[in-house]
Amino acid sequence: MNLLWFSWKDIKNPYAGGAEVVNEELARRLVQDGHEVIFLVRGFAGAEKEEMVDGFKVIRVGNYRTVYFEAYKYYKKNLKGWADLVIEEVNTIPFFCNLYVHEKSILFFHQLCREIWFYEMNIIKGLIGYIAETFYLFLLGNRDVITVSESTKKDLSKFGFRRDKIKIISEGTHINPVKDLNIEKFEKLTILSLGALRSMKRADQIIAAFEIAKKKISDLQLIIAGDTTGKFAKKIIEIIETSKYRDSIQCLGKISREKKIELMQKSHLIAVTSAKEGWGLVVTEANSQGTPAVVYDVDGLRDSVRNGETGIICEKNNPENLSQKIVKILEDKVEYERLGQNAWNWSKEITFEKSYEDFKKILGLS
Repeated sequence: MNLLWFSWKDIKNPYAGGAEVVNEELARRLVQDGHEVIFLVRGFAGAEKEEMVDGFKVIRVGNYRTVYFEAYKYYKKNLKGWADLVIEEVNTIPFFCNLYVHEKSILFFHQLCREIWFYEMNIIKGLIGYIAETFYLFLLGNRDVITVSESTKKDLSKFGFRRDKIKIISEGTHINPVKDLNIEKFEKLTILSLGALRSMKRADQIIAAFEIAKKKISDLQLIIAGDTTGKFAKKIIEIIETSKYRDSIQCLGKISREKKIELMQKSHLIAVTSAKEGWGLVVTEANSQGTPAVVYDVDGLRDSVRNGETGIICEKNNPENLSQKIVKILEDKVEYERLGQNAWNWSKEITFEKSYEDFKKILGLS
């Protein structure tokens, strides 16, 4: 089968994240099974216009503003009629392939934007984006959809998408679970915050929760790792520098994959306070390294954590409640070990092999 995949970014884009990892893993397996895959994505500085990546072709057109129109033009001129199936991935803004693609197509959502607009934009732009998303989601309704969590499925069903047409695939992780839980943790109890320092990730609330928890656990420390470019990252650095517990907080900036795995293994807890996620892949990755999570009760995170079994979901999304959960888990060694064991066991079931099997079945390839 020939598959044409419209997506905002590819795996080599400097801003690639979890969604692009999923795409790359699925596409690589499709190619290994004899299918042809072409990604039509936006360009970025220094990128090749076309290249082969792990057996599939990546074609880059336009930039983050023009990619939607440039993708339409490129398709009409060069790819019309080539594909047996078109996958339209929606990352905030759709390509509206249904208006010009005559081949069979399916939508792929990792998550909706919704409240994220108000974190990443000013109030006026956020409101415009929120209203626009509400409008165009209704225009996309009644199409077949693939997504990665029950939370996103529920979100989509609010906007005219038929639940029976929304299929969920398993998430996957390219980090192998540790062989056993005989892991050497940091000498001091350590909370980990992992991910780009963007407003919607709300790392400031993790710092606030840490400062409250440290009053109960005096040797507690916090490690923050992730891209530190942007205004919000500067705000986080200022908060750390002015904190009375600044000597117990490390901000490492962007780190390597090896360092990421090391931190997930050695830390005692990972805290995630995003406003919204598709799944919460960082939770599963940390679980695979023997580290349970404490998270806010939001879309995606309530999917990646089984409350009271593999981690803890806060009843209230605020630093006070988060700090209470952190202290409770870290002070109860038996409960902590139970959560860590369960989280590790579950992470072994969340694989790209399972994700690919789900994907193939939905596409009619198995």
